Amino acid sequence: MKKSLIKKYARVIANKGIGLREGQQVVVNAPVSAYEFVELLVEELYKCKAGRVEVQWSDAAIMKAKYKYESEETLKELPKHVKEKAKYTYKNRIARISISSADPDGMKGIDFNKLKISRKASAPLNKYLSDPYMASLVQWCVAAIPNPKWAKKVFPNLTTAKAMDALWDAILKANYVLEDNDPVKAWQEHDDYLHEKAELLNSYNFKKLIYKASNGTDFTVGLVNNHIWAGGSEGKVDDIPEFNPNMPTEEIFTMPHKDKVNGKVVSTKPLSYQGNLIENFYFVFKDGEVVEYGAEKGKKALESLLSSDDGAKRLGEVALVPFNSPISQLNILFYNTLFDENASC
Repeated sequence: MKKSLIKKYARVIANKGIGLREGQQVVVNAPVSAYEFVELLVEELYKCKAGRVEVQWSDAAIMKAKYKYESEETLKELPKHVKEKAKYTYKNRIARISISSADPDGMKGIDFNKLKISRKASAPLNKYLSDPYMASLVQWCVAAIPNPKWAKKVFPNLTTAKAMDALWDAILKANYVLEDNDPVKAWQEHDDYLHEKAELLNSYNFKKLIYKASNGTDFTVGLVNNHIWAGGSEGKVDDIPEFNPNMPTEEIFTMPHKDKVNGKVVSTKPLSYQGNLIENFYFVFKDGEVVEYGAEKGKKALESLLSSDDGAKRLGEVALVPFNSPISQLNILFYNTLFDENASC
């Protein structure tokens, strides 16, 4: 893959991903395997006049060892410095970029109970960080780059080198990064399109959405009164610049009514949950809550997800995505929710 295209991608993340204020600090969370891309990204952030850029590294093998060897008692406690660091980031309005480059099968074989315990330990902090007020204080963005294991999962019939090139090509196209375009301008046009569609959906003030498909889906989602559809970039509140939390994004989303979701919904894509793949799964809802579920593969992971907290059996979001988006037209199974959720409603 041409370095010039990858630099374009780094530029569009710095410009449209978090939309930096001059002098603002940035934290980049990334796996150690992504160091070459992170070097390019950090340079682009400084070109955008970031005040300071700090990189926090992670490693999949170390994380897997953590869940394999740490005791359940240790996993129940979220270290104090982790909480304080997160709160410091918000208090000082530090922008955050997370580079995703996971192996879809990276946590295969790990005890799901340990994953569940760790998730519960993090829940209070995650609730604090996802509070609408707190989330509005600072820009954040999640973007992805390929790694060999992920690339081979998506393109199993190619050599590792060709699979990496193919996945790079797909990621760049999904993010409007092309040889002959200005991706910053292309993203602005894309944002404008998503905002236009959100305004159109808001004008209808629907009572419910009905999903039907030949795979067995027969599903009704009641919507909250005076619900609001949103999509694309956020920000423009107080002094927060416009930013895109997810790159790529094609969805327009809103809030379901917690008690008015009924029927059966069957997956069209697998779900990668904490490094485990859940495939060919379904949910049956009654009065807003899952009352039955199943999966051909990964049922234990699905069970772990549904029992992770009191709200896990209810929907928090419902979305519509276009059939003719770049992601949908690529017709690739990414094994990554950041992409696959934008290819299917």
